[in-house]
Amino acid sequence: MIEVKEKRPYVLQEGDRFQNEICLEFDAISCNESFARVAVAAFIAPLNPTMEEVSDVKTAVSEAVTNAIIHGYENTYGYGKHGQSSPVCCPIHEGKVYLRCRLSQGILYVEIEDKGVGIDNLSRAMEPLFTTRPELERSGMGFAFMEAFMDDLEVESQPGRGTIVKMKKKLGSGGWLSCEEEG
Repeated sequence: MIEVKEKRPYVLQEGDRFQNEICLEFDAISCNESFARVAVAAFIAPLNPTMEEVSDVKTAVSEAVTNAIIHGYENTYGYGKHGQSSPVCCPIHEGKVYLRCRLSQGILYVEIEDKGVGIDNLSRAMEPLFTTRPELERSGMGFAFMEAFMDDLEVESQPGRGTIVKMKKKLGSGGWLSCEEEG
Protein backbone atom coordinates (compact mmCIF):
# COMPACT_ATOMS: atom_id res chain seq x y z
CA MET A 1 0.00 0.00 0.00
CA ILE A 2 1.34 3.42 -0.94
CA GLU A 3 1.13 5.95 1.83
CA VAL A 4 1.24 9.72 1.37
CA LYS A 5 2.67 11.59 4.35
CA GLU A 6 3.81 15.08 5.17
CA LYS A 7 7.18 16.05 3.70
CA ARG A 8 10.10 14.91 5.86
CA PRO A 9 13.37 13.12 5.19
CA TYR A 10 14.05 9.68 6.56
CA VAL A 11 15.51 10.27 9.99
CA LEU A 12 17.79 8.06 12.04
CA GLN A 13 15.91 6.57 14.94
CA GLU A 14 17.45 6.17 18.38
CA GLY A 15 19.70 3.12 18.35
CA ASP A 16 20.49 3.32 14.62
CA ARG A 17 24.15 3.37 13.70
CA PHE A 18 25.03 5.74 10.90
CA GLN A 19 26.62 3.84 8.05
CA ASN A 20 27.04 5.94 4.92
CA GLU A 21 25.25 8.71 3.05
CA ILE A 22 25.46 10.47 -0.31
CA CYS A 23 23.73 13.52 -1.74
CA LEU A 24 23.83 14.31 -5.45
CA GLU A 25 22.40 17.23 -7.39
CA PHE A 26 22.23 17.14 -11.17
CA ASP A 27 20.52 18.83 -14.10
CA ALA A 28 17.08 17.51 -15.03
CA ILE A 29 18.12 16.15 -18.42
CA SER A 30 17.74 12.69 -19.90
CA CYS A 31 21.42 11.72 -19.97
CA ASN A 32 21.63 12.08 -16.17
CA GLU A 33 19.05 9.34 -15.56
CA SER A 34 21.63 6.64 -16.31
CA PHE A 35 24.19 8.46 -14.14
CA ALA A 36 21.82 8.37 -11.15
CA ARG A 37 21.06 4.69 -11.67
CA VAL A 38 24.75 3.72 -11.80
CA ALA A 39 25.69 6.02 -8.89
CA VAL A 40 23.22 4.30 -6.57
CA ALA A 41 24.37 0.86 -7.74
CA ALA A 42 27.97 1.82 -6.93
CA PHE A 43 26.90 3.22 -3.56
CA ILE A 44 25.34 -0.08 -2.46
CA ALA A 45 28.24 -2.21 -3.77
CA PRO A 46 29.98 -2.50 -0.34
CA LEU A 47 26.91 -4.41 0.92
CA ASN A 48 27.60 -7.12 -1.65
CA PRO A 49 24.00 -7.09 -2.95
CA THR A 50 22.67 -9.79 -5.24
CA MET A 51 22.30 -9.01 -8.93
CA GLU A 52 18.54 -9.02 -8.41
CA GLU A 53 18.82 -6.42 -5.62
CA VAL A 54 21.05 -4.21 -7.78
CA SER A 55 18.64 -4.51 -10.70
CA ASP A 56 15.63 -3.71 -8.48
CA VAL A 57 17.29 -0.60 -7.04
CA LYS A 58 18.51 0.61 -10.43
CA THR A 59 15.04 0.19 -11.95
CA ALA A 60 13.30 2.05 -9.12
CA VAL A 61 15.84 4.91 -9.20
CA SER A 62 15.56 5.11 -12.98
CA GLU A 63 11.76 5.40 -12.79
CA ALA A 64 11.85 8.09 -10.08
CA VAL A 65 14.50 10.20 -11.84
CA THR A 66 12.73 9.85 -15.19
CA ASN A 67 9.48 11.03 -13.57
CA ALA A 68 11.26 14.06 -12.10
CA ILE A 69 12.75 15.00 -15.48
CA ILE A 70 9.70 14.34 -17.68
CA HIS A 71 6.84 15.25 -15.36
CA GLY A 72 8.48 17.53 -12.78
CA TYR A 73 10.33 19.76 -15.22
CA GLU A 74 8.60 18.74 -18.45
CA ASN A 75 11.95 18.05 -20.11
CA THR A 76 10.75 15.52 -22.64
CA TYR A 77 13.55 15.93 -25.16
CA GLY A 78 15.60 12.75 -25.14
CA TYR A 79 12.53 10.73 -24.10
CA GLY A 80 10.88 10.33 -27.49
CA LYS A 81 8.62 7.53 -28.60
CA HIS A 82 9.86 3.99 -28.02
CA GLY A 83 13.01 3.40 -30.05
CA GLN A 84 13.42 7.10 -30.88
CA SER A 85 15.05 8.31 -27.69
CA SER A 86 18.35 10.10 -27.87
CA PRO A 87 20.24 11.61 -24.95
CA VAL A 88 20.29 15.32 -24.56
CA CYS A 89 22.91 17.21 -22.60
CA CYS A 90 21.27 20.61 -22.36
CA PRO A 91 18.29 21.61 -20.24
CA ILE A 92 15.11 22.64 -22.01
CA HIS A 93 13.51 23.81 -18.76
CA GLU A 94 15.98 24.67 -16.01
CA GLY A 95 15.84 22.44 -12.97
CA LYS A 96 17.75 20.12 -10.69
CA VAL A 97 17.07 16.62 -9.44
CA TYR A 98 18.22 15.86 -5.89
CA LEU A 99 19.23 12.30 -5.03
CA ARG A 100 19.91 11.33 -1.43
CA CYS A 101 20.85 7.81 -0.31
CA ARG A 102 21.62 6.41 3.09
CA LEU A 103 22.70 2.96 4.17
CA SER A 104 21.89 2.03 7.74
CA GLN A 105 21.96 -1.50 9.14
CA GLY A 106 21.60 -3.13 5.74
CA ILE A 107 18.72 -0.90 4.63
CA LEU A 108 18.99 1.47 1.68
CA TYR A 109 16.99 4.69 1.97
CA VAL A 110 16.61 6.65 -1.29
CA GLU A 111 15.03 10.06 -1.82
CA ILE A 112 14.61 11.64 -5.25
CA GLU A 113 13.29 15.17 -5.26
CA ASP A 114 12.44 17.80 -7.83
CA LYS A 115 11.29 21.39 -7.42
CA GLY A 116 9.13 21.18 -10.53
CA VAL A 117 5.43 21.48 -11.25
CA GLY A 118 4.27 18.95 -8.66
CA ILE A 119 1.34 16.57 -8.99
CA ASP A 120 -2.24 17.84 -8.89
CA ASN A 121 -3.88 14.49 -8.11
CA LEU A 122 -1.36 12.18 -6.45
CA SER A 123 -3.80 9.30 -5.97
CA ARG A 124 -4.63 9.30 -9.69
CA ALA A 125 -0.98 9.68 -10.72
CA MET A 126 -0.06 6.58 -8.72
CA GLU A 127 -2.63 4.36 -10.44
CA PRO A 128 -1.04 1.79 -12.76
CA LEU A 129 -1.31 2.73 -16.46
CA PHE A 130 -2.10 6.40 -15.74
CA THR A 131 0.12 8.77 -17.70
CA THR A 132 0.08 12.44 -18.50
CA ARG A 133 2.40 11.85 -21.47
CA PRO A 134 0.65 9.33 -23.77
CA GLU A 135 2.15 11.08 -26.82
CA LEU A 136 5.57 9.85 -25.63
CA GLU A 137 4.24 6.32 -25.24
CA ARG A 138 4.76 6.49 -21.47
CA SER A 139 3.36 3.32 -19.87
CA GLY A 140 2.14 4.88 -16.63
CA MET A 141 3.85 2.12 -14.63
CA GLY A 142 6.62 4.16 -12.95
CA PHE A 143 5.15 4.26 -9.45
CA ALA A 144 3.95 0.65 -9.76
CA PHE A 145 7.49 -0.46 -10.65
CA MET A 146 8.97 1.52 -7.76
CA GLU A 147 6.51 -0.09 -5.38
CA ALA A 148 7.17 -3.58 -6.79
CA PHE A 149 10.96 -3.37 -6.69
CA MET A 150 11.40 -1.64 -3.34
CA ASP A 151 10.16 -2.58 0.15
CA ASP A 152 8.56 0.78 0.88
CA LEU A 153 7.46 3.75 -1.22
CA GLU A 154 6.17 7.16 -0.16
CA VAL A 155 5.42 10.01 -2.53
CA GLU A 156 4.80 13.59 -1.47
CA SER A 157 3.93 16.36 -3.87
CA GLN A 158 2.62 19.90 -3.89
CA PRO A 159 1.47 21.56 -7.10
CA GLY A 160 3.92 24.27 -8.08
CA ARG A 161 6.49 23.18 -5.48
CA GLY A 162 7.70 19.75 -6.58
CA THR A 163 7.70 16.10 -5.66
CA ILE A 164 9.75 13.84 -3.42
CA VAL A 165 9.86 10.08 -3.81
CA LYS A 166 11.10 8.09 -0.79
CA MET A 167 11.99 4.45 -1.16
CA LYS A 168 13.47 1.86 1.15
CA LYS A 169 14.97 -1.56 0.48
CA LYS A 170 16.53 -4.16 2.79
CA LEU A 171 19.66 -5.50 1.18
CA GLY A 172 21.12 -8.96 1.81
CA SER A 173 23.72 -9.76 4.41
CA GLY A 174 26.66 -8.25 2.57
CA GLY A 175 30.10 -7.44 3.90
CA TRP A 176 29.28 -4.04 5.35
CA LEU A 177 30.98 -3.35 8.66
CA SER A 178 29.51 -1.13 11.32
CA CYS A 179 31.71 1.55 12.78
CA GLU A 180 32.06 -0.48 15.99
CA GLU A 181 33.29 -3.56 14.11
CA GLU A 182 35.91 -1.63 12.14
CA GLY A 183 37.82 -0.29 15.15
